[in-house]
Amino acid sequence: MFMYIPFIKYRKIFYCLSGLLVIASFAAMIFFGLRFGIDFKGGSSLQVEYSQKRPPLEDIRESLKEVGLSGFSVQLSGEKGVILKAKELDEEMHQKVLAGLEKLGDVKSGSESFQSIGPVVGRELKEKTKKVVFLALFAILIYIALSFRRVSRPIKSYIYGIAGLIALCHDVFIPLGVLALLGKFYGAEINIPIITAFLTVFGYSINDSVVVFDRIRENLLKSGHLPFEEVVEKSLNQSLIRSVNTSFTTLLVLLAIFFFGGQTLKLFSFSLALGILLGTYSSICLAAPFLVSFLKARNKKA
Repeated sequence: MFMYIPFIKYRKIFYCLSGLLVIASFAAMIFFGLRFGIDFKGGSSLQVEYSQKRPPLEDIRESLKEVGLSGFSVQLSGEKGVILKAKELDEEMHQKVLAGLEKLGDVKSGSESFQSIGPVVGRELKEKTKKVVFLALFAILIYIALSFRRVSRPIKSYIYGIAGLIALCHDVFIPLGVLALLGKFYGAEINIPIITAFLTVFGYSINDSVVVFDRIRENLLKSGHLPFEEVVEKSLNQSLIRSVNTSFTTLLVLLAIFFFGGQTLKLFSFSLALGILLGTYSSICLAAPFLVSFLKARNKKA
């Protein structure tokens, strides 16, 4: 081992840092709110790409206003692409919008992508997403509690599950706060790919925590005479390199997607990368130290 880090000694610093970030994220979500895309609130999305130079953004907006479109947002995609999002468009308005865009320049043949989702479907997707997230969290808690059911010294197995969920909530709330800020200042929207990224973070974060918990369980069986705090400290240092290496190789792929995967994948890869970074941090600096803090609080109360 190249270096021994006293994680347990500095756990209160980690708690304060994470607490401030979570509070700031909640504040951002309360004051700015989360912008949901057409996947959840219904609407239409039109994407085109120009053959030559793309018109200025202001010219595009003026052209859309001239055809009678209101309540829309325009995003630039790549070097020549444009993504338009608005309330649900009928076929007549769809053709008018397309004609307005074509007036500004030659639209590349075959580049048009149009989709429309009704508000009923959007609400249904939102409700199903809530159920999926709740069931995923519940299943994770049950899984950890069952996996560590034979570890009863010095804390019960369900405490491991609670520690994992605390770290998981930390890994989700902070990216949500960042998305609230991006939505306010850059128009970033939460859509199905972003939900997919968060569900992936669920699994990744819990996997990191379980790896650390597994090492704690192994060392408890091997070193039954050592104090619990020392066992956790030892386990964290043994798991550190593995966790960092796994996250680093995953982040390399996500960076490649972010820079070369196109405009539509940037927010997805960014959210996933941020969640993975936080997951690595929380499994080492929050989840396992929480076990020690819980034990100390219980002994003090007793």
